[in-house]
Amino acid sequence: MSCVGHVDSIHEHLASGISRPATDLNQRIDQHIAALANQVIEWRHHLHSHPELSNREVNTARFIAEHLRSLELDEVRTDIAGHGVVGVLRGAKPGDQVIALRADIDALPVKELVDVEFASTVVDSDYPGGPFAVSHACGHDCHTAMLMGAASALAGVRDQLAGTVLFVFQPAEEGPPLDEEGGAAAMEDADALADPMPTMVFGMHVGPLPKGIVAYRIGNQYAASVIVRIVITGQQVHGSTPWMGKDPMPVAAEIITASAQLYRQVPAFNPVTISFGHVEDQGRFNIIGEAVTLMGTVRCSVESDMDAICQRMEQLASHIAQAQGCTANTEFLQHVPAVHNEAKWVHAALPTLEAVVGHSNLVQTAPTLGYDDVSVFVNRYGGLYVLLGVQDAEFKNGAIVPTSGGRGISYNHNPHFYADDTVLQTGVRLHAHVAIDHLMGNLRAE
Repeated sequence: MSCVGHVDSIHEHLASGISRPATDLNQRIDQHIAALANQVIEWRHHLHSHPELSNREVNTARFIAEHLRSLELDEVRTDIAGHGVVGVLRGAKPGDQVIALRADIDALPVKELVDVEFASTVVDSDYPGGPFAVSHACGHDCHTAMLMGAASALAGVRDQLAGTVLFVFQPAEEGPPLDEEGGAAAMEDADALADPMPTMVFGMHVGPLPKGIVAYRIGNQYAASVIVRIVITGQQVHGSTPWMGKDPMPVAAEIITASAQLYRQVPAFNPVTISFGHVEDQGRFNIIGEAVTLMGTVRCSVESDMDAICQRMEQLASHIAQAQGCTANTEFLQHVPAVHNEAKWVHAALPTLEAVVGHSNLVQTAPTLGYDDVSVFVNRYGGLYVLLGVQDAEFKNGAIVPTSGGRGISYNHNPHFYADDTVLQTGVRLHAHVAIDHLMGNLRAE
């Protein structure tokens, strides 16, 4: 589901041309963040050891809400679109700017293979399709801990804040079970960010970039995505007499193979991918079952290509099935729009990002076919979503390669995915400084 995708191309950073002077408030917030460093790591380890799948984040949400209440925020709203939590911090000074800082809180059905003392051993036996080993193989534990840290730091300087901060902890970013609602769209439907309405949304995703690197992109940072489900129906028969029935299995195989060529039917300038990750049949070794179900995902770097790809996918499945005496019913579920970073927001944020990580640690990235439903918020309210590097990697000739003697590079959703704890403080600082600069009027899209 959500991931940074394969970031294999780095471009020179667009210098902002504007330096952001450090104010007393910026310096004060950094002091708070430095004092929180060990606590943020402890939170991350706790969350990592206790992962919960999409729409099942009961204890995670309780852990977050208890922390936010301890900060004596103006409001702590819970049970939003399932297990969403929103904390509201109103500054002591008058101001009408409102920033929403967002983190996703759910984990993945992936068995962890990272050798750390806080590794997950959780198994969810009740989740649809399970039992599943569960882990934070996408880094949402980092996102949650960093935003909890930012909430602590910003609450500590509320006497100097003008405006409002919304701390948005979103469930089900990885996608709820197909018969359930959830995620950012469900939070938006529940008016989670309606009171007060944000004037900017900010967030980040950790991934396999060099530690401390912040990567951004003007335009679509993440792809548009949709789940495709194809049910191929034939006629059940014994495996010894296939001519007496209609075998849906070869149809399924042919659809998977043929779909790999659909990219040739849309403009070649824009990356597209179609991947089938699940095949389910109703037979056994000597029975040709009546139906086969394919589950996959379509990703388009340019959202306008999605309708054409889906139309061609439905047509392809139907025609292949018909040619072999079967039928194919194709559905497209859980549409997620592309995360679009408008140029005006990128340029407005560059001085702040540079002030936090330094000019040399800020780079432009190529588009990715990963998705993130933060797009629901960023695309509506405006703002910015960036990538934060957390692994033992370095740049070499424009590519990202493992650091010699390090732990290597492991992409999101991989059982070996890891994140270095030392980078958490950078994430907290990014949240806090972007929030301060926006509320003070120094970070606005004109």
